[in-house]
Amino acid sequence: MNLPDANLLRDQLVELIRPHLKPDTVFIGIHSGGAWVAEYLHQKLGVTTPLGTLDAAFYRDDYASRGLHKSRKSHIPVDIAGRDVILVDDVLYSGRTTRAALNELFDYGRPARVDLAVLVDRGGRQLPIAARFCAHTLAEPLADDVHLRLTRDEQGHFSLGVENA
Repeated sequence: MNLPDANLLRDQLVELIRPHLKPDTVFIGIHSGGAWVAEYLHQKLGVTTPLGTLDAAFYRDDYASRGLHKSRKSHIPVDIAGRDVILVDDVLYSGRTTRAALNELFDYGRPARVDLAVLVDRGGRQLPIAARFCAHTLAEPLADDVHLRLTRDEQGHFSLGVENA
């Protein structure tokens, strides 16, 4: 499978978001790939509000069946009540991670608006969730046993890869 350059996608995402950014918009990245993308967006867009991160593993409805574990602590260093939030993930697939992140996010307050930003929409949704900001949508959904993974090297460069489950 020929995948687009993840570094170009992150720059496209910056330009998709830029016209919609408000001075008090809060960026929150979903661990781990989404946190990397959120960090990049936060810096490139010159956002002054603190960057937040979420590990929504405990909030997933398939937590027990997938053998997930909470590996990182969620950190939202600013009051999100009444503010616009851009929730950032690397790959949108079933929608379950996004749903879980929304459930956890509302434990921190009630934002005025929550938008989803992703590098890639791989198709295969199980829930009615869509990204407002998406740099690339795959032409055909990947099979359920194929995972699309974002990696980041020491210099901060991203790459997309495919692996079988």
